[in-house]
Amino acid sequence: MQSPADRPTPPPGCPAHENGQNRRTPLYTGALSADSAGVYDRLRKFGPAAPVELAPGVEASLVTDYAAALHVLQNPDMFPRDARRWRALNEGRVPADSPVRPMMEYLPGPLMADGAEHLRLRQAMTDSLARVDTHRLTRLVDRSTKFLISQFEAQGRVDLVGNYAQLVPLLVFNELFGCPGEIGDRVVYGISGMFDGANADEAKQILIGALAELVQLKHSKPGDDITSWLLEHPAALTDEEMIPQLIQLMGAGMQPLADLIASALLVILRPDDQNGGELLVEDAIDSVLWNNPPIANYAAHYPVQDVDLGGSKLDAGDPVLISFAAANSDPSLSTSRQTLSRRAHLAWGAGPHACPAKDPARLITARAIEILLNQLPDLELAVDQDKLVFTPGPFHVAVTELPARFTRPVREEARPTPRAAAAPGSSGPQREQTSAAPQQKGFWSGFLSWWKG
Repeated sequence: MQSPADRPTPPPGCPAHENGQNRRTPLYTGALSADSAGVYDRLRKFGPAAPVELAPGVEASLVTDYAAALHVLQNPDMFPRDARRWRALNEGRVPADSPVRPMMEYLPGPLMADGAEHLRLRQAMTDSLARVDTHRLTRLVDRSTKFLISQFEAQGRVDLVGNYAQLVPLLVFNELFGCPGEIGDRVVYGISGMFDGANADEAKQILIGALAELVQLKHSKPGDDITSWLLEHPAALTDEEMIPQLIQLMGAGMQPLADLIASALLVILRPDDQNGGELLVEDAIDSVLWNNPPIANYAAHYPVQDVDLGGSKLDAGDPVLISFAAANSDPSLSTSRQTLSRRAHLAWGAGPHACPAKDPARLITARAIEILLNQLPDLELAVDQDKLVFTPGPFHVAVTELPARFTRPVREEARPTPRAAAAPGSSGPQREQTSAAPQQKGFWSGFLSWWKG
């Protein structure tokens, strides 16, 4: 495999030699969800990195080459993550209301720290995650999934995104982080709003406020949860450092994990002629992580100086994002992919910022799918695949609804339904149409009330 430095400069006539500023590919128009492979193929004509527009007026370079992606991810001295280096933002050239700003602008914490500071913050994160007992996590997933299935099993039909995949992570994470009902409702609202892009800044502020309350609560009443463990850690995190820690752990966990569960279910439930026979759950998960990773394009880096990345010119201070999806499907891997480790994909990142929770994420995903298929063994898609709709944003491409049908199990008596549970066919926990945090009881509160009787 060639390193970025070994790659030849694109030949004359290649789009990379034309006016890059006028040929930026927009990633917010829905083209990615319609034909991501085609978009990435066109971007590769620019070389290892291509000029893109993440949102109107927000320019970046997107790395589509596997070797180049590894080079950027593993060299934080040349490609730091600190968004305070973002030149266009510092010069006032990024629209104040841009939907991608909440996901990209600087927030103190491990996601955008480098060097010794990053090591200190990440150690607190990894040590706290390591305290999550596997048996406890398995029991929590079992409890959460069986509760969710009980809400729709009498219907014979279900949207596996809104009524299952989106809800499993929120139930598991809110419990792991020790969220009481009302705070947990706002955490869910804030995280889902940031990923959706609509009202992203408002959602971010709601999330920050909810997490600040959670931190204060755990100061006075610590528990057997990740939030309390972070506060107790020898890294001595301040309250200001705790908020970004929690945003990274919860925000980078809930929505991507929901997308992973939904995408793996789609792989398993699609027609047998596409699967080549019955597919094991672990194989389906690996297929998604290689071919449709939950985070398609993200991990912004800001070069400390102008740099040539295998023929692609990158300017100091301009965001360089990694396309995990394009890198995984890099044509240069076609001959070596069979010999690579099945987990050599970049879906979890690489280098010092690689995902610290990939093992718990795989456990949650696999267990959620296994329980669903065991409970509803004749589960099948209720629509043709070409009727499915996918998210249009620049950062992730995921199915928005996954209608399925099954034979309704015979039960002696129906189980109670919490007041705020999402109705079958809806898109999960309902958000309030207001500029304030949700006021009515949310899904997490409803689940807690149901579980406590």
